[in-house]
Amino acid sequence: MFRMDLGPDESRGHAVVALHGELDLVDAAVVIAGLVVVAAREPRIIVDLTALEFIDASGVAALSRGRGHARHAGGDLLLAAPQRRVQLILAIIWTAGGPVLHSSVAEAAASMGPRRQVVVPIQRPPARMRWQRATRHCPAAERQVARDDCFSRSSRAPCSRPRRHGGLSR
Repeated sequence: MFRMDLGPDESRGHAVVALHGELDLVDAAVVIAGLVVVAAREPRIIVDLTALEFIDASGVAALSRGRGHARHAGGDLLLAAPQRRVQLILAIIWTAGGPVLHSSVAEAAASMGPRRQVVVPIQRPPARMRWQRATRHCPAAERQVARDDCFSRSSRAPCSRPRRHGGLSR
């Protein structure tokens, strides 16, 4: 039977999530949902794997998605104290960029270091250019080509009509 205990350690500035039992496809969605909630509250997460007896690919994917949510919130997710069986599966499935496995929760907490202030830049829409506003806001009459212009209205190609020269007649 799978069980997930959420216990924040407020004094050290991180949350500890303990997993118990077997983490497989059936319980992976519960782990993702729990890690999303924890990451929103405290993005520095340590997952205690001491009591986890088995994990499959969907469980590893759930931990990976939880790590993504923690990183998006400005923190990270570290794995601590896996049993030998779980450690072998994690070594096979984790990619090169996966987290380092720590031998204990205390070691993982020490590797996190002191809590840092994370500054997230605000995404601003690009400034509009002057010509875009002028084109959009000018009246339709000003956008039309004048009749005395030497271009036809539909194709903007030169017309065959002769030009008038200063109002002088010949």
